[in-house]
Amino acid sequence: VKVDIKRLQKELLALQNDPPPGMTLNEKSVQNTITQWIVDMEGAPGTLYEGEKFQLLFKFSSRYPFDSPQVMFTGENIPVHPHVYSNGHICLSILTEDWSPALSVQSVCLSIISMLSSCKEKVRMNKSTPTLPFRI
Repeated sequence: VKVDIKRLQKELLALQNDPPPGMTLNEKSVQNTITQWIVDMEGAPGTLYEGEKFQLLFKFSSRYPFDSPQVMFTGENIPVHPHVYSNGHICLSILTEDWSPALSVQSVCLSIISMLSSCKEKVRMNKSTPTLPFRI
């Protein structure tokens, strides 16, 4: 199965031309490959993460869009959040069982913004007692 290049190009253009609030595509990340993107993210104003900067790594398998992209926080600053492991793994239902090919990179980005924005307390997920995935 080959990667759906047209779909990825369309989503890449959408992210470049109309990025979600506080997000920008790291242009260097897509110079050599279209199957791995880095998105720079700023914590939304008025939230616990205001003023913080994060990076999201998107990896697209050959089964995309039928399988969700692999998305995780990367880099030096991983948000302290009940649905984010210290290694950057994000526990978000649309990245697993609630994924649909009708969803997009934009919808994943908006879900992550919503997940961080709704957080009331900076607490790290406990590996021994994981919580249910965050649902939008």
